[in-house]
Amino acid sequence: MAIPDFQSIMLPLLRFCEDGKEYSNREALEALAQHFRLSDSERKQLLPSGQQRIFDNRVAWARAHMKMGLLIENPRRGIFCITERGKSVLAQNPSSINLKFLRQYPEYVENRDKSKTKTSSSSEPEVQTPEEQIEQAYEALRNALAREILQQLKSTSPSFFEKVVVDVLVRMGYGGSLKDAGQALGHSGDEGIDGVINEDKLGLDSIYIQAKRWEATITRPEIQKFAGALQGKRATKGVFITTSEFSTGAKDYVTHIASKIILIDGTHLANLMIDYGVGVSTEATYELKKLDSDFFVEG
Repeated sequence: MAIPDFQSIMLPLLRFCEDGKEYSNREALEALAQHFRLSDSERKQLLPSGQQRIFDNRVAWARAHMKMGLLIENPRRGIFCITERGKSVLAQNPSSINLKFLRQYPEYVENRDKSKTKTSSSSEPEVQTPEEQIEQAYEALRNALAREILQQLKSTSPSFFEKVVVDVLVRMGYGGSLKDAGQALGHSGDEGIDGVINEDKLGLDSIYIQAKRWEATITRPEIQKFAGALQGKRATKGVFITTSEFSTGAKDYVTHIASKIILIDGTHLANLMIDYGVGVSTEATYELKKLDSDFFVEG
């Protein structure tokens, strides 16, 4: 089944600890994963930042909200248990516990209001944790930037596009210096190959490049031509970069040949430019911090 939102986790989490025993966060995660019948792949799904598992994040926020409502408490670090209020709630046999349910408790309202800014919306989030809201906004901004970059790439000259390709590859660690890479790329232009670049700074192997500033979809015949050119050079590695996209046939073809050919379409290229700081500048930086529990352990 799909990973439940953090509000849907609240009631099963409270029922998990209804016996009054103390449980670790890890024990709760395992029990709830079984309760919701999550697969291993669902358990391992990460937030877009790749820093935390989605399910772990949602369980943590379900626990945090119920702690603000005094339904559970932390007798010590990493351990929680149900409170008398929590037992009273379960005795009522509620159909669900959510943010609206918790607002009946003054302590919860006070804690929630303290965490809100004067400009924040009064409406409660329905399914997303704060981290998910931040990352969704970040992804939206990043996707918009990638679209802008791609539009600019499509309007550049072929020589400038080759310069962009060089910049990206060098930032990724290929080709040695910009000067060396610039000399290697953009001067071949024969047999379907636009250039060759060192795989590493020592030049232990070479990668052949095809860079196409196109609007039309790149189809299988174009990739076959490039693969044939690699064979003519006795090469086994190539990168085909374009401002457009690749057909399904082209993508399937590179998975069935001996040569290793990497396909980089316009969207992928734009995202590489963002990742490696090519053609973009930093407008603002935000740090997301968390409590360092070890700092507060008295020796």
